[in-house]
Amino acid sequence: MTAGPAEVSPFQQTLRTYLKAGYPILYVVTAEEQRAIDLISGALADEKLSRRKPFVWSVSRGLCTLDLKSVDQKTADPKRILPYLQELKQPGVFILEDFHNFIDERSPSATLVVRQMRDLVGPFQATQKTLVVLSPVLKIPPEIEKDVTVVDLGLPDESELAGVLDETVESVKDRPHVEINLDGDGRERVVKALCGLTQMEAENALAKVVVTRSRLDAEDIDLLLAEKEQVIRKSGILEFYASPERFGSIGGLENLKEWLRRRGKAFSEAARDFPLPYPKGLLLVGVPGCGKSLTAKAVAAEWRMPLLKFDLGKVFGPLVGQAEDNMRKALKMGQAVAPCVLWIDEIEKGLAGSRGGGQGDSGVAARVFGTLLTWMEENKQPVFVVATANDIAGTPPELLRKGRFDEVFFVDLPSLPERALILAIHLTRQRRDHRDFDLARHAAAAEGFSGAELEQVVVEAMFSAFAEGEKTRVEDRHLEKAIAESVPLSQSMGPRIAQLRELAKGWRIASKAAEEGARGAEVVMPEPPPVPPKRKRIFEV
Repeated sequence: MTAGPAEVSPFQQTLRTYLKAGYPILYVVTAEEQRAIDLISGALADEKLSRRKPFVWSVSRGLCTLDLKSVDQKTADPKRILPYLQELKQPGVFILEDFHNFIDERSPSATLVVRQMRDLVGPFQATQKTLVVLSPVLKIPPEIEKDVTVVDLGLPDESELAGVLDETVESVKDRPHVEINLDGDGRERVVKALCGLTQMEAENALAKVVVTRSRLDAEDIDLLLAEKEQVIRKSGILEFYASPERFGSIGGLENLKEWLRRRGKAFSEAARDFPLPYPKGLLLVGVPGCGKSLTAKAVAAEWRMPLLKFDLGKVFGPLVGQAEDNMRKALKMGQAVAPCVLWIDEIEKGLAGSRGGGQGDSGVAARVFGTLLTWMEENKQPVFVVATANDIAGTPPELLRKGRFDEVFFVDLPSLPERALILAIHLTRQRRDHRDFDLARHAAAAEGFSGAELEQVVVEAMFSAFAEGEKTRVEDRHLEKAIAESVPLSQSMGPRIAQLRELAKGWRIASKAAEEGARGAEVVMPEPPPVPPKRKRIFEV
């Protein structure tokens, strides 16, 4: 899809500036070859650039015109193309596809080709010629670093994706068996669901909807999001995390949930008009097993945003510069899929080694950490970061200052009312009526248990009842036995929890009950979330 003369993209504006200024070598980083070629060709429609003609080179075809007519088949040899372009009298923009392979130090011809590229710089500046290396990865030898200008081609914006949608609608509107319903905000919803996809991926996603459901409708967003999930998975670093959890699945943490409900409203158009900036995120620090990761899953479901899990351990690789490049790609992917929730679990482990300069790994961890911090402060896209940490003692202090996160919450062991509610939630999930149990007594007996340990108490009670007979009901005695036989982690982690509480002074407390010192208060049991009924399969016989 080529931008029209009256509709020039930011990429084309940047490109025109470089071409008019006589930049000899440009390096465009993108996996979308055809879209890049179309945009470059469209940029040459400017009157001052009209003498320059676009050409495309690949190792399979050699130098060709845009309609793939061969100029000289001998130029398919990467050692011949650059001297050929230097001798060519015609001004032009010469697009080299995947040329990074031949300037890589591992290529046998790299020394010659890099030298040939350096030889082009002066002549190209004087003859209205520009070399454009088109590649999905950035690989620039140090010899030509100062001669090459890098231009990033981002993923299609909403206007481009709207164009893809319009083209799809136009191609199927005359087919009587295809229903098109994009009235109201339907068109806008579909376009937003396509954000984060390349032009080809968006075309494929829309085609899949038409083929699968014989329609184009805002109700088909689930299929579009499934395509987006595939894109995230292919990145290898981010994981598209589907979670049915909601705030009702979390026992307690009322201060945290109330704060998140208020922040969730800041993603609306009304907030932009106010004007409010997008929320940046929050850091959850506290005792393991007390609901930090569960909160990350629940907030995405409450806000109806995709949840991307960012495994920092996958960023690091064996090649020099790979970790920094992986970090940039992951953050760029998160911005492309926005609005979304980016979940970084146990961030202190992923950033281990960044404190003190990271001497043990040549400073890689420190550089990766610096990239993350800079992005968190400067990012303007609606990417809400939820980071969790069990041990903040070794975490770099710059992570905690205002501007990185909107707030830091301390998640402590659940109080008496919260323990009772957590037991009720997990009993309900196991299709048991929590009102059949003396939860106040069990919650009191489970002093020092975390939420995860209370979940295992319910599971252990289920196993005990089943061992007595398949029709045995789970009773109070099974819960009593499970609690009595469990040793909570808080007993062995007493000093560490005390240290955490000392560090947490001045932070926001996630639990309202803990904040009010309500450990011995009366148990008020709200209704836990209902268990969704199992869907029945429909058979057409």
